[in-house]
Amino acid sequence: MPVRQLPAGLDAPHALANALRDAQYIASDELATATFLALSLQKPLLLEGAPGVGKTEGAKALASILGRELVRLQCYEGIDASAAMYEWNFPRQMLAIRQAGDGYLNLYSDDYLIARPVLQALERPRDRVLLIDEIDRADHEFEAFLLEFLSDFTLSIPERGTMRAAEPPVVILTSNRTRELHEALRRRCVYHWIDYPDPALEAAIVMMRASSVAQDTARKVVAAVGQLREQPLAKPPGVAETVEWAEAATLLHTQGSPWPTAFARAVGVVLKDQDDLAFMAPQIDAMLERVAS
Repeated sequence: MPVRQLPAGLDAPHALANALRDAQYIASDELATATFLALSLQKPLLLEGAPGVGKTEGAKALASILGRELVRLQCYEGIDASAAMYEWNFPRQMLAIRQAGDGYLNLYSDDYLIARPVLQALERPRDRVLLIDEIDRADHEFEAFLLEFLSDFTLSIPERGTMRAAEPPVVILTSNRTRELHEALRRRCVYHWIDYPDPALEAAIVMMRASSVAQDTARKVVAAVGQLREQPLAKPPGVAETVEWAEAATLLHTQGSPWPTAFARAVGVVLKDQDDLAFMAPQIDAMLERVAS
């Protein structure tokens, strides 16, 4: 199995973790190791976890420390291969035909090719990181297409032939696990499950991302979010919501609101579903009083 030589400063899991921290992303030892192995072994990295635990942000931070452009393919129900690979600029082709008259015209040159994320990554694998975001939202047919692409990093364009990457591109897939992915897809990846961070780590993330938030406030917000995640909510708050709640409550506190009131007034930053707000309404004030005291 060929091994990719990583840049100096990224050539060990701990070095990679330090670089990610410098890019404002705190990675666990396990995540840093999985990322290091995926890069070194030239395999895709599959990150699974609940929404909001930092999967996409991790991909952005990795692209940043590698000095590469992040090319994002956002998956959704009904996405087809053309949205991922390429399509021809039909209006431009028709215009060129009218202008060319009887002259020779190559309708399948680069002038008329619209490269989508997969093709963009194949064209410049040393300059780009391909993020295939929320693959679990796509259907099984699209997953089968990706399986073929990830097997040998080639792309067949009938009008042009087969394109092959000069080297395996850096590919990161994320999944919220709304459905199970095909076992064959998992086998081609280095896998890592990202869970909600423990309270100390989440408080550190808040302090890193929100410089205006005091350490004591960060701990209180993390404690409150931890209690919210224990409730049967439709949309439990992610790490991003923790950071935003801490910032919003701090802002309201500086304007004169006492802490329990500041937390309560900013609750729409952390709970973003009406049913969740209604469910928590009878108990949120008492919970925030305990946390803020």
